[in-house]
Amino acid sequence: MAWFLLILGGLCEVGFTTSLRFVDGFRNVPWTIAFLISVSLSMGLLEFAARSIPMGTAYAVWGGIGAVGTVLVGMAFFGEPTGTVRVLLILGIVAAIAGLRLTA
Repeated sequence: MAWFLLILGGLCEVGFTTSLRFVDGFRNVPWTIAFLISVSLSMGLLEFAARSIPMGTAYAVWGGIGAVGTVLVGMAFFGEPTGTVRVLLILGIVAAIAGLRLTA
């Protein structure tokens, strides 16, 4: 269950980083609310997961999911570059996350 919560928390991190793109100095209220909800859920789920997963592992996996997810959202929706090297580096992050899960 802790791993499920950790993955969900990482996905919420993607939500708050994406929302952050639109908050406009916290003047855009709907996006600010989305940001606040996402960041609260993300941090809360990380905290719950870290009760039974070592904190270093939990934080690395949570951050990796957030980083990869944010890059993928940027590529899919915001025209960020999708070069071969970039995709290979993303796959490296995914491999590291899987490796942490397998050794935990």
